Amino acid sequence: MDKSLEALQKNLSVGLFLPPDAVKWLLDLFHAFQIFDDFADGDPVDRKDLNLLIWNTLVGMQQNPFYAANSYCLSSIVGLNILKWQASDTVERAGSADAKSYNWRAGYYDIVLAVVQIYHGPEFAAQNAHIVLGLYGETYDDYMKEFKNA
Repeated sequence: MDKSLEALQKNLSVGLFLPPDAVKWLLDLFHAFQIFDDFADGDPVDRKDLNLLIWNTLVGMQQNPFYAANSYCLSSIVGLNILKWQASDTVERAGSADAKSYNWRAGYYDIVLAVVQIYHGPEFAAQNAHIVLGLYGETYDDYMKEFKNA
C-alpha cells in the first residue's frame, strides 16, 4: 500500500473511528476511482491494479458487509459522485478547469462523510465534517497547475 493510501487508512480507522469493513470499502472505492481516472486520462495502468479493479468493482465491494448493509443509500451517493467526476472531466478537457471543477473532483470525501454519518450518526458527522472534507489532499494550486501544463 502506498503512503497516501496508508495515511487515508489511518485517518479513516484511527482518526474517524470507522469499522474495518467500512474502511476496506472506502479504500477499495478510492482505488477504483484512481484507476478509472488513469484510464480516462490515458495513463498506464499496471496489470495488478487492473485485476484488483475488476475484482473489487464486480465482486468484492458488493460483498463487503458494511456496503451490503447500507447499499440502499451508498449506491446513490456513489452515483452522484460519478456524475460530479464526469462534470469535472468535461470542463477540464474543454480547458475550463476552475474552482468549481476542483470542488467536484473532491466528491470522494462526500462519500466518506456519508459513511461517517451512517456509522456514527448525524451529530458526530456534523462535528467532524470539516475534518473529513479536509482530508482531500490535492490543493487548488496544484490542480490548476495540472491543467495549465497539460
